[in-house]
Amino acid sequence: MGSKDLGVELGFRTYPDRYTCKGEGVSPPITITGSTSPYLAIILDDPDAPSGTFIHWVMWNIPSTDKVPENISAGASPPEVPGAVHGSNTDRELGYVPPCPPRGHTHRYYLKVYGLGEKLALRPGSTSSELEKAMVGKVLQYGEAMATFRRD
Repeated sequence: MGSKDLGVELGFRTYPDRYTCKGEGVSPPITITGSTSPYLAIILDDPDAPSGTFIHWVMWNIPSTDKVPENISAGASPPEVPGAVHGSNTDRELGYVPPCPPRGHTHRYYLKVYGLGEKLALRPGSTSSELEKAMVGKVLQYGEAMATFRRD
């Protein structure tokens, strides 16, 4: 990874209902500091899912920014982030799928942000694994944030 770390903040340590299956289920805002990379990519995953790591959100070719707004639209190219491309989450949808762990369980959700030196030539709907392969040798910076959510 690159020598300069990215600061990544969600603004909470426990997911507010708004960003989960208990609420509206919209994507959370992301604050990014220290980016000197021209493009960003994000992966949001849940390593505590019963069937293996669940991918909640994959997006790349985000023009460098210090803020990704909340409530990003689903679909290949979200209008709130011009130039960005959505990949497939575990539900095979393009866009954000909200945290929704089994009742009575607390899960950890890792938001990973990569600073990239160039745009990626990946088709919309590519998986997080395909994104990770495409990023090899192109990651200049990295940062992550973690928050939990429990559904009772």
